[in-house]
Amino acid sequence: MILQKLSILNYRNLREVTLHLSPKLNCLIGSNGMGKTNLLDAVYYLSFCRSAFNPIDSQVLMHGQDFFVIEGQYLSDDEVETEHIYCGMKRGQRKLFKRNQKAYQRLAQHIGLIPLVFVSPADQQLISGGSDERRRFLDLVISQFDHSYLEHLMAYNKVLQQRNALLKQEGEPDAALMDILETEMAQHGEQIFDRRERFVAELTPIFQKIYQHIAAGGEQVSLGYVSHCQRGPLLDIIRRDRFKDRVVGYSLHGIHRDDLDMLLGGYSMRREGSQGQTKTYALALRLAQYEFLCRSNRTTKPLLLLDDIFDKLDARRVEQIVKLVAGDHFGQIFITDTNRDHLDSILAESGSDYRLFFVQDGKIES
Repeated sequence: MILQKLSILNYRNLREVTLHLSPKLNCLIGSNGMGKTNLLDAVYYLSFCRSAFNPIDSQVLMHGQDFFVIEGQYLSDDEVETEHIYCGMKRGQRKLFKRNQKAYQRLAQHIGLIPLVFVSPADQQLISGGSDERRRFLDLVISQFDHSYLEHLMAYNKVLQQRNALLKQEGEPDAALMDILETEMAQHGEQIFDRRERFVAELTPIFQKIYQHIAAGGEQVSLGYVSHCQRGPLLDIIRRDRFKDRVVGYSLHGIHRDDLDMLLGGYSMRREGSQGQTKTYALALRLAQYEFLCRSNRTTKPLLLLDDIFDKLDARRVEQIVKLVAGDHFGQIFITDTNRDHLDSILAESGSDYRLFFVQDGKIES
């Protein structure tokens, strides 16, 4: 997909923005806090029906305003079909998403229409943060190309909440109802486990190749998937510890406790990696996500958003990144930076169509 035109009203510090964009490179230059990341977040919102940084919609409203609107006009990679995506929300009301003037009944129907990969400094939380961050990464990628996965995930989370509510109640929970909920948890959980396990296996060699390209060294990296499902049938595992769950008041076992092992030289990246290695690792993981989505969807390339990716990387790694993203393999790219030199080097390397935008206090000029 190619985002041709983007219009924004009252989103974070962006009061009124209309941009006509390059089909290849769009570079946003400005100091920190001026609104570059907010613009990328608005593009992200049009793909995922939510902000990349804040799940509470009311908190992306500009201070003192009662509504926000984001609109995008997209063109398919073959330049045949167009898509108009509208998102609007008034304070105190539910947001409205429309595709070509027709409102979605369920927002999940929209996920995957406009594939997108967002690379930001926050990605280092994939490594240094808790397992929740890594599960969200898995779910975000898989849900863009497998809608059945998203259905299983939503069903699993719903029944998990119901089981937890029973575990927390004062009286002894109804055994028959608990059996039903646990059976549903296991059925949906094993479907999710199977898809996650296959995804990690397919992603790992892609990730290793990209990391080696950026690092240009002998560092060995790998990924590993850890799940309770690897211990045996999930239903048996859940039921085995029902008493413990009753004591703590929540479900201790299930795919909601899965994790993604990130290794450097066979050891935990979280403990062993330097600042530069950690950033390279997170960046390679996102670019591997991009490559995987390209292979999964032959008809459209994902949008690639690169937010302040050059900070804290040495010159050699920056050079490798420039060569990588400037190639023809990537589709439309959005890049932000405070240093125009980095962007000029990408533009010189690519020789592609581009547009420069200057961001100052929420205002954007070309």
